[in-house]
Amino acid sequence: MKMKIFLMLAGVALLASLRDSHACTNLIITRGASSDGSVMITYSADSHTRYGALSFYPAADHAPGTACEIYHYENGRLLGTIPEVPHTFSVIQFMNEHQVAIGETTFGGHDSLQSQPGAILDYGSLMKIGLQRAQTARELMKVITNLVAEYGYASHGESLSISDKNEAWIMEIIGKGKYEKGAVWVALRIPDGMVSGHANQARITTFPFQKVNNWDDATQTVYHSPDVISFAKKQGFYKGPDNAFSFSDVYNPVNFGGARYCDARVWSLFRKISGEIRENDDYTRYVMGNFDRHPSMIDKSPNPNGFVSNRLPLWVKPDAPVTLQQVMAAMRDHYEDTPLDMRHDPGAGPFALPYRWRPMEFTVDSVTYLNERAVATQQTGYSFVAQSRSGLPDPVGGIFWFGVDDADGCVYAPMYCGIRQVPESYAVGNGSMISWSETSAFWTFSQVNNWAYTRYNSIHPEIEELQAETENRFFTETAMVDQHAGELYLRNPGDAFDYVTAYSVYTGNKLVADWKAFYHYLFMKYVDGNMKVTQGRRLLDNGNGKNIPPSPKFPGYGKNWERIMIGGTGDRLVVPAQD
Repeated sequence: MKMKIFLMLAGVALLASLRDSHACTNLIITRGASSDGSVMITYSADSHTRYGALSFYPAADHAPGTACEIYHYENGRLLGTIPEVPHTFSVIQFMNEHQVAIGETTFGGHDSLQSQPGAILDYGSLMKIGLQRAQTARELMKVITNLVAEYGYASHGESLSISDKNEAWIMEIIGKGKYEKGAVWVALRIPDGMVSGHANQARITTFPFQKVNNWDDATQTVYHSPDVISFAKKQGFYKGPDNAFSFSDVYNPVNFGGARYCDARVWSLFRKISGEIRENDDYTRYVMGNFDRHPSMIDKSPNPNGFVSNRLPLWVKPDAPVTLQQVMAAMRDHYEDTPLDMRHDPGAGPFALPYRWRPMEFTVDSVTYLNERAVATQQTGYSFVAQSRSGLPDPVGGIFWFGVDDADGCVYAPMYCGIRQVPESYAVGNGSMISWSETSAFWTFSQVNNWAYTRYNSIHPEIEELQAETENRFFTETAMVDQHAGELYLRNPGDAFDYVTAYSVYTGNKLVADWKAFYHYLFMKYVDGNMKVTQGRRLLDNGNGKNIPPSPKFPGYGKNWERIMIGGTGDRLVVPAQD
């Protein structure tokens, strides 16, 4: 029994380690669920080694026999080559010129399926190549699945968000490991009017089995590998009836880590927009790691396999149409005002910091404890909101709202999907995780965020205020850019490409310059634990014209933390009464 418990805890620790290093969060908003009729997906690249920069691959024509080199997305190692296609579309990070976008979260899955000998296509390569070759979300899925069948799958299990200007999909894929070449996978279209999400735990459960994948049939809403069920039965992963087969429960069975570290992030996103989620205690119990295994699921469907029955739904209907601002805010969530709120326990320190430094688990007196894993996290390299809009020409309709470092302190800058170059401050090669650049967007935002971590409840409100002002200005500007660029496109498409490029490049570079000046202001105001007198983000002098500030404020630690500070010290810190 002791050995069984040890192995179980070791598995949870391994899962936590995997998700800590490749942990990401995606939110999916369908056209009918958004306030402006756009399709939106989000992605946060949460890795302690991931540098926030904006990759760009221009459209290109390729001669017969040209090879496409495949580099591993995580470590940069050359994996191999595949034949290039005659023409590839331009891609900005994970959105292409046709408004097709993709995001991912790693869920791992069965140990025996983690590695596939001879495979040369990892998930990052598939995302990039798919965008270079697809004009719709369905085409992208077809490209990915055909490539995997031919060249193998060189990654852990992945959940993918895939969108275009009309629809959004969730696709889950895991390799066949040492057993066979390729992967098993399933993709579901998110019903229009619904919101979905995933965060390092496979989310697709049961689905209607299809006899054929007809990629040209606009009415088909489910695609999957033909052996998605039979492979699981052949390898002994599943023994139940086909109509009760659950992709997630078979290939990535949910456990405590999958609920608390992963699905809890989806729950926090869902509860912001859905009363159904907020008011159902079964879902709260689930994300806390308390599982039910009833004969039927929450939606009353049968549960003959005894899977966890109080899991979150794959999608929810929002109480009201979701705005772009709400989507951005959801990516900045730390479980505020939920049972997992991190601002009020001693780990928050005296300044209500909603972050916990890694590792995610620690042991005290032989008991293992956890640090919460929220949507917004310090190790984010970059995040984005990809917005696709059907009422505009493709190069104008797609906006890749891009932010670097911690999403809570980033500003989402508008990068139109039709741009032909990226701002120098965001460009790949301008700095790295081990090389400094004064003009780097990542290091500029990281300076501000890390300074805010030291006195969060004082400094972060100022960041939030300027963040909102800046993004609101971008919303106003892009509405005007949309109109003018749309008119240019009708007369001369090349002029529209040039116009959105000029706007995006100027906006990105100016944002970084402004944020660097903002960092200088914040550092001077809050240096040494003091708080200088300011007016409108301007440091004041004492009125004598000699650049000498007035006496600063000394905010201290606050009464609650002062009580913690004196706990257990006896009389050592007591100031004796004076005669």
